[in-house]
Amino acid sequence: MNILEEVRIAAANLGDFASDMTEPSIRLGVTGLARSGKTIFISSSLHNIIHGGRLPRFDAHATGRIGNAEIAPQPDTLIPRFRYEDHIADLTNERVWPSSTSRTSQVRLSLRYQSRESLKRTFRSDRLALDIVDYPGEWLLDLTLMEQDYKSWSKRCFEQAERALYRPYAKEWLSFVDGLDAMLENPEEGDEPALEPIARKTASNFTAYLVRAKKARGAYALLTPGRFLMPGDLEDSPALSFAPLPERFFSKDRKSLWARMERLFEAYKHSIVLPFYRDHFARLDRQIVLIDLLAALNEGPETLAELEETITEILRAFRPGSRFWLRNLISRRIDKILFAATKADHLHHTSHDRLEAILARLVERAAQRLEASGADYETMAIAAIRATREATLNVENEELPSLVGIPMSGESLGEDEFDGETEFALFPGDLPKDPESVFKPVESLSSPRLESMDEEAGQKDESVSEAPTHFEDPLRFVRFRPPELERRTDGTVLSLPHIRLDRALDYLLGDILK
Repeated sequence: MNILEEVRIAAANLGDFASDMTEPSIRLGVTGLARSGKTIFISSSLHNIIHGGRLPRFDAHATGRIGNAEIAPQPDTLIPRFRYEDHIADLTNERVWPSSTSRTSQVRLSLRYQSRESLKRTFRSDRLALDIVDYPGEWLLDLTLMEQDYKSWSKRCFEQAERALYRPYAKEWLSFVDGLDAMLENPEEGDEPALEPIARKTASNFTAYLVRAKKARGAYALLTPGRFLMPGDLEDSPALSFAPLPERFFSKDRKSLWARMERLFEAYKHSIVLPFYRDHFARLDRQIVLIDLLAALNEGPETLAELEETITEILRAFRPGSRFWLRNLISRRIDKILFAATKADHLHHTSHDRLEAILARLVERAAQRLEASGADYETMAIAAIRATREATLNVENEELPSLVGIPMSGESLGEDEFDGETEFALFPGDLPKDPESVFKPVESLSSPRLESMDEEAGQKDESVSEAPTHFEDPLRFVRFRPPELERRTDGTVLSLPHIRLDRALDYLLGDILK
């Protein structure tokens, strides 16, 4: 990052400090790849804090020291407001999950609280503004580009395309690249290659490969540039018209195809990636990194290895360190980072400790840098919204710890297809005791077993018998519908159920609200 960018960040921090004199603020980074649950985490956190949800492990909330919490006008008026009310309506009325984030949005939660410490009550404001930003997860991957040049990025793109996970979707792209030499040597018009149409075709074929891989592999197509997959307001922009090239095309000629692609790549970094980082990540105080680890486990060891590398690289772009008010005047540091494995409601609670152990192994390399910087971190398995409840399946006289929920319409598991209305009991399988084992090429984990719930088995302490034997199926997880919420006598909806959301909030905010 150049000096000019550092000056801009320092100026923004000074502005934040000045505004904090009247109402202190905390910038919470909710970070995660696509479909990791960022929008769900933000919506559920706001809903539970504002509506007095069940947060027994969030001390300031549980002890009644948060007197008032409400959505307030956000500080950055040019950024769209996070559609909190719409998301809650989707979750509670329609019982559908909010659609994936396609643009940046922001929300500010204004808290009035009472500190436990007498000095704070005397000399500090009793208000705190919590600023949160939501953004497409695809854009997060672009942070890995900041320390790369065009040559190294191109090399990595081709190495990735040759991997087994991506090769089926890269065949057409790689075939096109093989024919580039002939296109450049034998132009269709004029004495020199017509670079503009060739460049457009090259970028178009590369983008088509990214889209195919993304469609097939979902959130774990760890591809860059992220804006090619989620362009937002940059759709059809010339800024998205570059592509990697093999090293054989390297040329210092400013009129070469290599030089043209290199210029566009550098322009993308400086005009799109750096401002995105500067505006939303360089001024964070606290951070939660959401990881859909269950989906990654299902993808296999190669995806886990790629995810580990990606998380490590992304966190290199952040600024961890201990809090010191004088340094924070010009250079804020993230002093607490929470790594959270989301969708813990897709596992029985007896497997949560194993999920956390796998998560700790996944972020081990990234955590070493945090420890060296003086920042604190923790790992946790959470579900910002709990869509299942626990039950017991009786299969061949064996009791299996299972989950009960309503799978989304269109979901399937083996030969079972779901209508979005019927409850099912699911044995999701057991995670291994040794977290290292899932990072090695091994056979799939325990197989899921599924059984439709009858009316009698739908009680709180249920036991289901005569389950079908799908033991040969690979480990898979279905998407459950959001739960139906109970309502008070006045018709207001009770807060969204969760798993360890209160612990997460207390870790991220508890010391500030003491």
